[in-house]
Amino acid sequence: MSQTTNALGAYLRARRELVTPQQAGIPEVGVRRVPGLRREEVAMLAGISADYYLRLERGRDRNPSVQVLEAIARVLQLDDEHLAHLLTLVAEVPRRRRRRPRKETVPPGALKLLDSLAQPAFIEGRYFDILASNSLARALSPRLAVGGNQLRDMFLDPAEQALHPEWKAVSECFIASLRQAVGNDVDDPQFIELTGELSLASPHFRQLWGRHEVRGQRGTPIRMNHPQLGELTLNRERLAIGGTEGVMLVVYHPDAGSSHADKLALLASASAAPPASTAMHELRQINA
Repeated sequence: MSQTTNALGAYLRARRELVTPQQAGIPEVGVRRVPGLRREEVAMLAGISADYYLRLERGRDRNPSVQVLEAIARVLQLDDEHLAHLLTLVAEVPRRRRRRPRKETVPPGALKLLDSLAQPAFIEGRYFDILASNSLARALSPRLAVGGNQLRDMFLDPAEQALHPEWKAVSECFIASLRQAVGNDVDDPQFIELTGELSLASPHFRQLWGRHEVRGQRGTPIRMNHPQLGELTLNRERLAIGGTEGVMLVVYHPDAGSSHADKLALLASASAAPPASTAMHELRQINA
């Protein structure tokens, strides 16, 4: 049985358990031993036989039609991103049995752009490794240094969780984005190592991972409780870098003219100046 088929069955089961009979528009009859819809209920609502749906979940049918998958997606109330992910799980993708981890490299031009930016910025890999960062990003958070991994920090580092008062919502976004980025490429050694480590170390990660949420990251405001700046809200933009596979430029920027812009400007002055400078003194006094 292939990894792809296993992934399809796991995805269908996880999403089925998230849809209640009430949401599906059917009566709730009898004692239910599992959360969400039963297999036969999904099959009935999708217009396929219960035996065929069972074969899909158990990996006995490797070639369901797009029409069947779309019907199941309607029953499971999948949005466009979740449907696209479902379709990738049955796509025929050439695979090698034992692959070496792919080395992610940053194009020289992207590094020059990163160093020229006046806002905190960094470059992240497919699995949220920090591949490069500018000095203001590291001043904003020391964990944005090269070699760090945002997923590990978000789930395992209390200091990172303290920096993000909405860290549970942020962590959900990371997980959903990881699902989308990986698709059916679930035999990547780095992916296996990272998700295995976090599954063992973090109950919260295990819970979110089991939901099989899929969602791309979009530009959004991020709230922080910075140890020197106090409450800070920055817009987070994530831009694809051409000529790479999944490498992204991430930029934090404040609303122009806001108090958050003033705080970030002060941090930039403090991080660029000698320790005895006025900017550093003012930075220490912000939350005094």
